[in-house]
Amino acid sequence: MDNKLVTTSLTLPGYEIARSLGIVRGITVRSRSVVGNFIGGLQTLFGGNISVYTNLCEQARSEAYDLMCQHARQHGANAIISVRYDATELMAGLTEVLCYGTAVVVEPKAVGSGVMAASAAII
Repeated sequence: MDNKLVTTSLTLPGYEIARSLGIVRGITVRSRSVVGNFIGGLQTLFGGNISVYTNLCEQARSEAYDLMCQHARQHGANAIISVRYDATELMAGLTEVLCYGTAVVVEPKAVGSGVMAASAAII
């Protein structure tokens, strides 16, 4: 799936939604290792960005996103709209990251359709 056809908005400029296929999601559950927690703890002593945890969060979000795209492809979608992320702490040190959206089939808008065609007709 082309990342340009995955959006948080309700529409894709230049495309029209031909079919809505329903909600798709990707879920991953992550925890930091004992070593990672130790390094993260050391980094908190110095302040600033805690890169160990930043990397963990980015990996979790990326994996959830990839799983959502895979789920959409399995349903025959070529785009996903209304994408959102959510996270829930299941227990201390264990977090679920969810990425979800609406799987759709989109088609490029015909040249000269819509507002452009109406404007041309007025001129």
